[in-house]
Amino acid sequence: MKKNMIIFASVLAVLIVVLIFVVNYQTSKKTADNPYGKDNLDPTTVEQLDNPDYQNQIQPDELEDQIQSGDPTTVYFYDPNCAHCQRVTPILVPIAEEFEVDMKKMNLEEFKDQWGKYGIEGTPTLVHYENGEEQARIAGEQSVTAYDDFFRSEVLDEAPDQEEE
Repeated sequence: MKKNMIIFASVLAVLIVVLIFVVNYQTSKKTADNPYGKDNLDPTTVEQLDNPDYQNQIQPDELEDQIQSGDPTTVYFYDPNCAHCQRVTPILVPIAEEFEVDMKKMNLEEFKDQWGKYGIEGTPTLVHYENGEEQARIAGEQSVTAYDDFFRSEVLDEAPDQEEE
């Protein structure tokens, strides 16, 4: 009886070790060549790696360079653990695509030091920069109309109620 318990415990231990190895291998394979340039990603970030709404990520140094270049830059600051961001992203991304805005995304879970650098007080936050300076910002979960107006008036310099022809 004692011998059977030892065999059972040994088999169970081997299965657990194999399971841990398989999970770690799958995670490392999925995170290889990720857009964050990091080996250890938050699990919610890993879940979003293949989601088309979370592509076009920007690294902190790339964002700083792009803003300093003076080129118009629109950045969506979000946290993958934020419930508001999870609702806003599938709404915001198609709006940016409709207006053909190259909206960069900054994952604040992976780059926590960027909160203070860009004065982000909560997520989601959408910021537009021109000539190296912030021109406009919209924070929190907003309506489709509010995001549409933001892109029209702040990013594209159109009147908010003007329709595209």
